[in-house]
Amino acid sequence: MNKPAGTIARRELLVRTAPACALTCLGLGRTEGLAAALSGLPCQEVHKFDRKEERSYSPKELAELMARTALEVIRTLRREIGDPETIRLLKLNSEEMGRQRGAMHAERSPDSSFESFVSLFRQMASGPQLTAEVVQDTEKVFELNVSECVWEVVLREAGLAGEIGHATVCNMDYTWPPAFNPAFRLERTKTLMQGHDCCNHRYINTAAP
Repeated sequence: MNKPAGTIARRELLVRTAPACALTCLGLGRTEGLAAALSGLPCQEVHKFDRKEERSYSPKELAELMARTALEVIRTLRREIGDPETIRLLKLNSEEMGRQRGAMHAERSPDSSFESFVSLFRQMASGPQLTAEVVQDTEKVFELNVSECVWEVVLREAGLAGEIGHATVCNMDYTWPPAFNPAFRLERTKTLMQGHDCCNHRYINTAAP
Protein backbone atom coordinates (compact mmCIF):
# COMPACT_ATOMS: atom_id res chain seq x y z
CA MET A 1 0.00 0.00 0.00
CA ASN A 2 1.35 3.42 -0.93
CA LYS A 3 1.91 5.81 1.97
CA PRO A 4 0.74 9.44 1.73
CA ALA A 5 3.45 11.84 0.65
CA GLY A 6 5.44 13.18 3.58
CA THR A 7 4.58 10.31 5.98
CA ILE A 8 8.14 8.99 6.25
CA ALA A 9 9.71 12.44 6.60
CA ARG A 10 7.22 13.35 9.30
CA ARG A 11 7.89 10.18 11.26
CA GLU A 12 11.67 10.65 11.00
CA LEU A 13 11.37 14.21 12.31
CA LEU A 14 9.19 13.14 15.22
CA VAL A 15 11.59 10.35 16.14
CA ARG A 16 14.41 12.91 16.29
CA THR A 17 12.52 15.39 18.45
CA ALA A 18 9.96 13.45 20.50
CA PRO A 19 10.68 11.47 23.70
CA ALA A 20 11.39 7.87 22.75
CA CYS A 21 9.16 6.51 25.51
CA ALA A 22 6.16 8.42 24.15
CA LEU A 23 6.65 7.08 20.65
CA THR A 24 7.03 3.56 22.03
CA CYS A 25 3.80 3.84 24.00
CA LEU A 26 1.98 4.98 20.88
CA GLY A 27 3.19 1.89 19.01
CA LEU A 28 4.53 3.77 16.00
CA GLY A 29 6.25 1.44 13.58
CA ARG A 30 5.90 -0.88 10.63
CA THR A 31 4.08 -4.22 10.65
CA GLU A 32 6.99 -6.67 10.83
CA GLY A 33 4.92 -9.73 9.88
CA LEU A 34 3.89 -8.26 6.53
CA ALA A 35 7.47 -7.22 5.72
CA ALA A 36 8.75 -10.70 6.50
CA ALA A 37 6.04 -12.37 4.42
CA LEU A 38 6.77 -10.19 1.40
CA SER A 39 10.49 -10.92 1.60
CA GLY A 40 9.96 -14.66 1.92
CA LEU A 41 11.65 -14.76 5.33
CA PRO A 42 10.14 -16.71 8.22
CA CYS A 43 8.09 -14.57 10.59
CA GLN A 44 9.07 -14.91 14.23
CA GLU A 45 6.09 -15.16 16.58
CA VAL A 46 5.80 -12.13 18.87
CA HIS A 47 3.52 -11.44 21.81
CA LYS A 48 0.57 -9.19 21.03
CA PHE A 49 1.92 -6.56 23.45
CA ASP A 50 5.11 -6.35 21.37
CA ARG A 51 3.48 -6.47 17.92
CA LYS A 52 3.90 -3.15 16.10
CA GLU A 53 1.02 -1.63 14.20
CA GLU A 54 0.64 0.96 11.46
CA ARG A 55 -1.22 3.97 12.82
CA SER A 56 -1.82 7.35 11.28
CA TYR A 57 -2.00 10.53 13.38
CA SER A 58 -2.04 14.18 12.46
CA PRO A 59 0.73 16.26 14.11
CA LYS A 60 -1.84 17.72 16.50
CA GLU A 61 -3.33 14.33 17.40
CA LEU A 62 0.12 12.94 18.09
CA ALA A 63 1.02 15.94 20.26
CA GLU A 64 -2.23 15.55 22.20
CA LEU A 65 -1.57 11.86 22.82
CA MET A 66 2.00 12.52 23.91
CA ALA A 67 0.94 15.36 26.25
CA ARG A 68 -2.17 13.80 27.79
CA THR A 69 -0.60 12.30 30.92
CA ALA A 70 1.72 15.26 31.50
CA LEU A 71 -1.20 17.70 31.33
CA GLU A 72 -3.11 15.76 33.99
CA VAL A 73 -0.03 15.80 36.23
CA ILE A 74 0.27 19.58 35.76
CA ARG A 75 -3.38 20.09 36.70
CA THR A 76 -2.88 18.01 39.85
CA LEU A 77 0.23 19.99 40.81
CA ARG A 78 -1.60 23.28 40.38
CA ARG A 79 -4.40 22.13 42.69
CA GLU A 80 -2.04 20.76 45.32
CA ILE A 81 0.84 23.25 45.45
CA GLY A 82 -0.29 26.29 43.43
CA ASP A 83 1.02 27.92 40.28
CA PRO A 84 4.33 29.44 41.52
CA GLU A 85 5.71 26.15 42.82
CA THR A 86 4.32 24.24 39.84
CA ILE A 87 6.07 26.63 37.45
CA ARG A 88 9.34 26.31 39.39
CA LEU A 89 9.24 22.51 39.18
CA LEU A 90 8.24 22.54 35.52
CA LYS A 91 11.18 24.81 34.74
CA LEU A 92 13.58 22.46 36.47
CA ASN A 93 12.18 19.55 34.49
CA SER A 94 12.25 21.34 31.13
CA GLU A 95 15.79 22.62 31.71
CA GLU A 96 16.96 19.04 32.22
CA MET A 97 14.96 17.90 29.19
CA GLY A 98 16.66 20.60 27.11
CA ARG A 99 20.08 19.41 28.25
CA GLN A 100 19.17 15.83 27.32
CA ARG A 101 17.87 16.91 23.90
CA GLY A 102 21.03 18.93 23.26
CA ALA A 103 23.27 16.04 24.24
CA MET A 104 21.30 13.62 22.06
CA HIS A 105 21.42 16.11 19.19
CA ALA A 106 25.21 16.30 19.56
CA GLU A 107 25.59 12.51 19.64
CA ARG A 108 23.64 12.16 16.38
CA SER A 109 25.40 15.00 14.57
CA PRO A 110 28.58 14.57 12.50
CA ASP A 111 30.37 17.27 14.50
CA SER A 112 29.77 20.08 17.01
CA SER A 113 29.73 22.91 14.45
CA PHE A 114 27.07 25.61 14.31
CA GLU A 115 26.04 24.33 10.87
CA SER A 116 25.37 20.86 12.28
CA PHE A 117 23.43 22.40 15.16
CA VAL A 118 21.10 24.56 13.07
CA SER A 119 20.50 21.93 10.38
CA LEU A 120 17.87 20.28 12.58
CA PHE A 121 16.06 23.59 13.11
CA ARG A 122 16.00 24.25 9.37
CA GLN A 123 14.21 20.93 8.97
CA MET A 124 11.80 21.72 11.79
CA ALA A 125 10.99 25.08 10.20
CA SER A 126 9.50 23.30 7.19
CA GLY A 127 8.07 20.38 9.17
CA PRO A 128 4.50 19.59 10.25
CA GLN A 129 4.73 20.86 13.84
CA LEU A 130 5.63 24.49 13.09
CA THR A 131 4.88 27.33 10.73
CA ALA A 132 8.14 29.25 10.65
CA GLU A 133 10.32 31.58 8.62
CA VAL A 134 14.11 31.69 8.67
CA VAL A 135 15.01 35.37 9.16
CA GLN A 136 18.80 35.08 9.34
CA ASP A 137 21.13 32.21 8.55
CA THR A 138 24.87 32.90 8.88
CA GLU A 139 27.91 31.29 10.51
CA LYS A 140 27.19 33.32 13.65
CA VAL A 141 23.38 33.67 13.86
CA PHE A 142 20.41 31.51 12.98
CA GLU A 143 17.12 33.34 13.56
CA LEU A 144 13.75 31.65 13.22
CA ASN A 145 10.35 33.30 13.64
CA VAL A 146 7.62 30.80 14.49
CA SER A 147 4.06 31.95 13.81
CA GLU A 148 2.33 28.64 14.61
CA CYS A 149 3.35 25.81 16.95
CA VAL A 150 1.39 22.62 17.52
CA TRP A 151 2.47 22.48 21.18
CA GLU A 152 1.16 26.00 21.81
CA VAL A 153 -2.18 25.02 20.26
CA VAL A 154 -2.45 21.84 22.36
CA LEU A 155 -1.61 23.58 25.65
CA ARG A 156 -3.78 26.60 24.89
CA GLU A 157 -6.78 24.39 24.11
CA ALA A 158 -6.10 22.52 27.36
CA GLY A 159 -6.13 25.84 29.26
CA LEU A 160 -2.44 25.51 30.14
CA ALA A 161 -0.70 28.10 27.97
CA GLY A 162 0.89 31.25 29.41
CA GLU A 163 3.63 30.82 32.02
CA ILE A 164 2.61 27.21 32.74
CA GLY A 165 2.99 26.23 29.09
CA HIS A 166 6.22 28.20 28.75
CA ALA A 167 7.73 26.44 31.78
CA THR A 168 6.56 23.07 30.44
CA VAL A 169 7.75 23.29 26.84
CA CYS A 170 9.49 26.51 25.79
CA ASN A 171 11.93 26.78 28.69
CA MET A 172 13.93 23.78 27.45
CA ASP A 173 15.03 25.80 24.41
CA TYR A 174 17.58 27.70 26.52
CA THR A 175 19.52 24.69 27.82
CA TRP A 176 19.50 22.80 24.50
CA PRO A 177 22.15 24.90 22.59
CA PRO A 178 24.90 24.88 25.26
CA ALA A 179 24.36 21.15 25.81
CA PHE A 180 25.17 20.68 22.12
CA ASN A 181 28.12 23.10 22.22
CA PRO A 182 29.00 25.43 25.13
CA ALA A 183 29.62 28.26 22.63
CA PHE A 184 25.99 28.29 21.47
CA ARG A 185 23.12 30.13 23.14
CA LEU A 186 19.54 31.20 22.50
CA GLU A 187 18.16 34.72 22.73
CA ARG A 188 14.40 35.21 22.61
CA THR A 189 12.04 38.00 23.64
CA LYS A 190 8.68 36.62 22.49
CA THR A 191 6.79 33.31 22.48
CA LEU A 192 3.39 32.27 21.18
CA MET A 193 2.88 30.39 24.45
CA GLN A 194 3.02 33.66 26.39
CA GLY A 195 0.57 35.37 24.03
CA HIS A 196 2.94 37.13 21.64
CA ASP A 197 2.58 37.17 17.86
CA CYS A 198 5.51 34.80 17.29
CA CYS A 199 8.45 33.00 18.85
CA ASN A 200 11.61 34.86 17.79
CA HIS A 201 14.30 32.21 18.28
CA ARG A 202 17.79 33.64 17.76
CA TYR A 203 20.56 31.05 18.06
CA ILE A 204 24.02 32.57 18.38
CA ASN A 205 27.48 31.07 17.92
CA THR A 206 29.52 33.11 20.41
CA ALA A 207 32.78 31.60 19.09
CA ALA A 208 32.26 33.06 15.61
CA PRO A 209 33.97 36.40 14.82
